[in-house]
Amino acid sequence: MSRVSFPRLSRTARTGTLVAATVLALGATVAGCGAGADDEASAQDGATRVFAADNGDVTIPADPQRVVATGYAVPALIEAEAPLVGISTWKRGEPMMSDEDRATYDELPKVAGESAAETNYEAIAEAEPDLIVIGVPAPVLKDVDVERLESIAPVVAIGPTVPGAWRELSRQQADAAGALENFDALKAEYEKKAAELAEKYEDVLPSLKLAHVGSYGEVENGNFQREFDGSWGTNIVNDIGGHYYGEVKEKGEGSRAVSEYPSIEELPSAFTEADAITYTVEADGSLPEPVKYVTESELWRNLPAVKKEMAFPIRYTEAATYGQAMLALDALDEAFAPLLEQ
Repeated sequence: MSRVSFPRLSRTARTGTLVAATVLALGATVAGCGAGADDEASAQDGATRVFAADNGDVTIPADPQRVVATGYAVPALIEAEAPLVGISTWKRGEPMMSDEDRATYDELPKVAGESAAETNYEAIAEAEPDLIVIGVPAPVLKDVDVERLESIAPVVAIGPTVPGAWRELSRQQADAAGALENFDALKAEYEKKAAELAEKYEDVLPSLKLAHVGSYGEVENGNFQREFDGSWGTNIVNDIGGHYYGEVKEKGEGSRAVSEYPSIEELPSAFTEADAITYTVEADGSLPEPVKYVTESELWRNLPAVKKEMAFPIRYTEAATYGQAMLALDALDEAFAPLLEQ
């Protein structure tokens, strides 16, 4: 994935800039001794703003210098080149990281695990953050001792809601961390590529009634996951003109507002109308067990779309940042290429 077409400061350049800025600041401090320069610098360093987060209106630094990120905020803030000093592990996103971002991820101190309950408060304190960005769903926030974190630094919780909302939420995370410039550059790059693919497939994709098999089915209960517009496996397809027909019968919160879990026996009635079916695969192209359960059934093989060879594997369906979504666009272009040959 190339980011050359948009002006972004490299980490080397940013380091050089920071060193130069530090030297200038030190010089200004020495020159201004006795003339109120220290007071002015202190006031500037202490500038704050009020930020609206899941945990209320929080007073945060106007220009954070040491940020700790957890959950979904980790990949978003690494891509935005925020000034991170500690992160939680984020193994599910590792296959979608660029080499540069993976190197940053590996180098940063891990101050929390995969779950909110695995937060290491001592490690966060040792990182001396001036801002903590928690990227976990609101219901999971109860597993975090927010008051304890607030004794270390201001805390903003910005967690996922419906899957397709990652665009707005990741921007809020970058905004809080003072990293909007790089974030917006990558966003523009993604939107440009999505528009190009929408144009490329405009004669074939919008006219199809699509259906999607997700990777969170419950094999042990004989259920599969059907995803509609705005879900994990569908929201980026939506950006290039694809539409998934139908809607959740009994909407719940989060992903359950845009996906449901019918029994495998309902597969024919759910997907018979589909002109084409997409289904989630791993980054390496292998089938997750819940998807394999569906595709190995006789019911699947008898679906009209499958018989017409109109079933397409989709990689990177868990994309939740613009960098990850760029990978998803490339994967979609590869998967849908046969549509242009018909």
